[in-house]
Amino acid sequence: MNATPQRPPLNVLFLCTHNSARSILAEALLNAMGQGRFKAYSAGSSPRDNQQPHPLGLQALAHAGIPTEGLRSKSWDEFAAPGAPHMDLIITVCDNAAGEVCPFWPGHPATAHWGYADPSAGDGSDADKAEAFRKTLHAIKQRLELLVNLPDDKLAATALQATARNLPEQ
Repeated sequence: MNATPQRPPLNVLFLCTHNSARSILAEALLNAMGQGRFKAYSAGSSPRDNQQPHPLGLQALAHAGIPTEGLRSKSWDEFAAPGAPHMDLIITVCDNAAGEVCPFWPGHPATAHWGYADPSAGDGSDADKAEAFRKTLHAIKQRLELLVNLPDDKLAATALQATARNLPEQ
C-alpha cells in the first residue's frame, strides 16, 4: 500500500513593526490551528529594546485557549541570518511593516499583506483595549481558518503567492 508522502510544514513568518501584538497573535493562532501543516513565526522590523508581547494580547490568546509559551518579540534580522528557518510565506499584518524595505529572504518566499488596525493604539480604557485585542484575534483567526483549510495544491510554491494574497478578510 502506497502512502501519500507528507510534505514538510509550511514555514510562515508574520511581520509587524514592533512584534508585540498582531504578529504575535497570528503566530500563536497559526501554530495552534496548523495541524502540523504549518509552522508559524513572528518578528518585527524595529522592536523596541526589551520589547515583550503585549499583555492584553497574551490575555486574549489565553482566554481563547491558545498556548502562549515561548512567545517573544524579536527582530526580523533573526530570520534573515544564516541557519534561520527557510520561510515559505511572509505575511505583513500592519501597514507600516508592509511599506518597509524587508531583508533579503532566502528562497524568495511568497508574500502577502493582511492589514489589521493596531489593537494597542489609542487612549481607550483597558476594557476597550482588551476588546480590541479580542476583535483582532477573531479577525486574524477567520483568515487563518481559510489558509489552514486550503488543499495542498493551493499551498504549493507556485500557487502560494496568489492564494495568500487573495484570502478575504471576513
